[in-house]
Amino acid sequence: MKVNTDLHLHSKYSMASSRQMELPLIAREASKKGMKLIGTADCTHPKWLEEIKKVSISDEEIRIEDINFIPTTEIEDNKRVHHLLILPSISKAEELAERISPFGNLEADGRPTVRLGGSEIAEIAKELGALIGPCHAFTPWTALYGYHDNLRSCYGDMTDYISFLELGLSADSDYADRIKELHRLTFLSNSDAHSPSTNKLAREFTQFELPEITFDGLKKAILREQGYGATLNVGFFPEEGKYNHSACIKCFTQYTLPEAVEEKWRCPICGGIIKKGVLDRVDELADFKEPRHPEHRPPYLHLIPLAEIIQMALGHASVQTKGVKTTWSKLVESFGNEVEVLIYAEPEALTIVDERIVNAILAFRKGNVRIHPGGGGQYGWLELPENLMEEKIRCNGQISFSDLEKLHSEKKSEPERKSDKKSNKKIEEIEKEESDNPKGQSSLFDF
Repeated sequence: MKVNTDLHLHSKYSMASSRQMELPLIAREASKKGMKLIGTADCTHPKWLEEIKKVSISDEEIRIEDINFIPTTEIEDNKRVHHLLILPSISKAEELAERISPFGNLEADGRPTVRLGGSEIAEIAKELGALIGPCHAFTPWTALYGYHDNLRSCYGDMTDYISFLELGLSADSDYADRIKELHRLTFLSNSDAHSPSTNKLAREFTQFELPEITFDGLKKAILREQGYGATLNVGFFPEEGKYNHSACIKCFTQYTLPEAVEEKWRCPICGGIIKKGVLDRVDELADFKEPRHPEHRPPYLHLIPLAEIIQMALGHASVQTKGVKTTWSKLVESFGNEVEVLIYAEPEALTIVDERIVNAILAFRKGNVRIHPGGGGQYGWLELPENLMEEKIRCNGQISFSDLEKLHSEKKSEPERKSDKKSNKKIEEIEKEESDNPKGQSSLFDF
């Protein structure tokens, strides 16, 4: 079965998270988004773990209506690198909490900071039978490649146990597959959501072919055993990420890498620090000028949340307007969930809403949008084609999975084909940001 998953988010006990991040609400909103399997997040936090137990059916089964949960947590190590752990059961989550509690205050934050290195956390994960990989691996803050030049530098002797890498909002498969050491890993797209809002939860997700919706089923897919594996990554255009280009963190002026080096990473305009962007960092690390996708790599579909597409098409100031909310609800109720609307619905069936919205959805399916890259902590932004009504002609029909796979396959170089064969932010501020910011994302913790 094909299952849409969002395996990295946060509970109400994580810093800068909405108090609405409760399991029943997460389940309800995840269902509307088209997800079937969701990470519990923060499973080492004592209070959150108790809430997880209350909705569990058994030690290994956590389910609310049609949404299955799996124990997950994000851990920050002693070098500020973040790691995602996926655990087999509630009892194993309890064991993890016991193992790491001497090295950090688990009650202080749903995402604990511990005095352990990456290899030590990975060793604990292996002993518990958990899966582990780096979170939002390319961003300049709290990420693997922000502090290390390769996997072994972080994980040492446990490098071979690392089974996946989370791409993050500022990177996609094309970025990551320029680095040879990552070719063996499964790439995850997750939301890292701190709110259940429609434009946060499952804003990025991974689709898997699973034998069953259990830890063992997910493990087989991530390890690509018995023919199972990821079948689609869905996420932002990497240029939308707020650390995509190198830029000043105060005035957001963007610089090329040579310019930043010449200025000694200080902005000549305002004196602020120039933060190296993901694109430049990938260029530094890359083994290949162009991505070389291994045969197991699924297509990557660039999309943004449906609410944001509706907002753009109608020219509204926010996803929180009545017009956007009403239209979003109408589409989701008609087609069952957001994924069906964005990816599968026939164009003719979408005509129950404003034609501008239909054309905008089709434009995104074809990637026919204009991108203004972000950097320095400021998000990039997108523009729809100037004459959206004409876009209907150019985007007539929907892009199918076979089309995606064909496009994806064409990006693989011939040499690679041959080798294949061989924080303390107040909740009130967060809620205001949800209304004021079209993406509604925390400036501190979204990557």
